[in-house]
Amino acid sequence: MTRLLEAEFTKLFSTKLWMWLLLGAIGLTTLFVSVTIGLDGSAGNPNPPLSTPQGQRNLFGVAGASSALAVVLGIVAMTSEYRHETVTPTFLATPRRRRVVVAKLFAYALAGLGFGLVNVLATVALALPWLSARNIDVSLTANGIPRTMIGVVLGLGVYTVLGVGVGALLRNQVAAIVGALVYLFVVEGLVSALPRVRDYYKYLPGGAFSGLVDTYQPNVQFLAGWQGGLLLLAYGAAFAALGTALTIRRDVT
Repeated sequence: MTRLLEAEFTKLFSTKLWMWLLLGAIGLTTLFVSVTIGLDGSAGNPNPPLSTPQGQRNLFGVAGASSALAVVLGIVAMTSEYRHETVTPTFLATPRRRRVVVAKLFAYALAGLGFGLVNVLATVALALPWLSARNIDVSLTANGIPRTMIGVVLGLGVYTVLGVGVGALLRNQVAAIVGALVYLFVVEGLVSALPRVRDYYKYLPGGAFSGLVDTYQPNVQFLAGWQGGLLLLAYGAAFAALGTALTIRRDVT
């Protein structure tokens, strides 16, 4: 298994895609932090003030805005094997396909955790000086902020695993990425916005993630943190298990 993990990390760092996705994630985090702080206290802003504990949890929770890119990272990890036709020699070298997929899931879970950690650090580096300049006191050890930051890191790790599962299910890279982005940005966006169905948003992956990091969204009631975390983990485990099962049974061509 150690050799399989080394092989997966070699594949990960053999291209610059991970770096571009990480830079894109940091860019998104910077954008959302800037907007959140810039609009604080403005008329019509429904979010809690940043001087309150909930407002601060919302601010540090925006580090999870790059969850879609974490999913893409996981999808590319699996679908690249089929797109570049390396899946056949990979499975010939390790005929027990389950071990290959498990190694990929584990390796990219670690990559996702690192993804989340970098985004949390970027949020802290940008937010603390800006808030200090606005005379807003923030303690990173109070107001539930540690739980929010840990939730972001763990959540992005699960999203990356979920992406590997989606890639294993669909195998076609373009279809998997487009489908995932449409779901995350369109389907979940509509469910969270439409009055008649918004109560169900908390049971979707995005809603579960919001519950895990304890963020606030107007007119939406999220699950408790542990409930959201378990539900998000269940989504990741389900897609990982289903993707693994199909990879084992299906022909590689």
